[in-house]
Amino acid sequence: MRVKAAFFDIDGTLYREGLISEVFKKLIKYEIIEEEKWYKEVRPEFTKWDNRKGDYDDYLLKMTEIYVDALKGLSKFQMEFIASQVVNQKGDRVYTYTRDRIKWHKEQGHKIITISGSPLELVKKMAEKYKFDDYRGAEYLTNEKDVYTGEVIPMWDSESKEKAVHDMQIKYNIDLSESYAYGDTSGDFTMLKMVGNPVCINPTRELVREILNDEEVKNKMKIIIERKDMVYRISAKCLECDGEFML
Repeated sequence: MRVKAAFFDIDGTLYREGLISEVFKKLIKYEIIEEEKWYKEVRPEFTKWDNRKGDYDDYLLKMTEIYVDALKGLSKFQMEFIASQVVNQKGDRVYTYTRDRIKWHKEQGHKIITISGSPLELVKKMAEKYKFDDYRGAEYLTNEKDVYTGEVIPMWDSESKEKAVHDMQIKYNIDLSESYAYGDTSGDFTMLKMVGNPVCINPTRELVREILNDEEVKNKMKIIIERKDMVYRISAKCLECDGEFML
């Protein structure tokens, strides 16, 4: 018997910001990353995005680039310890809508799976906290001594997430046409496109552009905007793109 599943991104979809940014702060605190790296390289990209003059993806990619380099020579035990700290301290900072949807999918007997661009160690801890059935994350490779080599198998791009969904489909005999997916950036687009019930949560401009350029996706996509204590539901069919997005 084929099963229904719900695929969740974490950063910006479940967690209200980016979990990797919380790890980044810890690495600065423990002097694994020099603080000036934030001010000289990451902060300019963050400021551009925060002022709505740059792309969120550029900010994340710059942070990830420094993160990969900083991990070289660290032991996996160190990273697992930091991941535990981050989830214990920040793991409840999630969107109400997404938390409620996880609960609803569990009640329906659906498989709940997280596919996230965050480091696998971090994704594992969040998966345990919210009792996901399975998970995939960016895998930072280690040598025979469990020390990070600086090599990474990404999970933040559309191609990687598409493959992960296919793997889960085979593993659990999932009916994608009856399944759900939740994401917020362009890296989630293929994951959203593959299911019958896609939902984007506080989507980036880049993701909205991709949705509006794909008639099939636009017709089935739901958009959720959560601000303060309100949740707004919008049909993607209501959006038009002509330099600006309008209802």
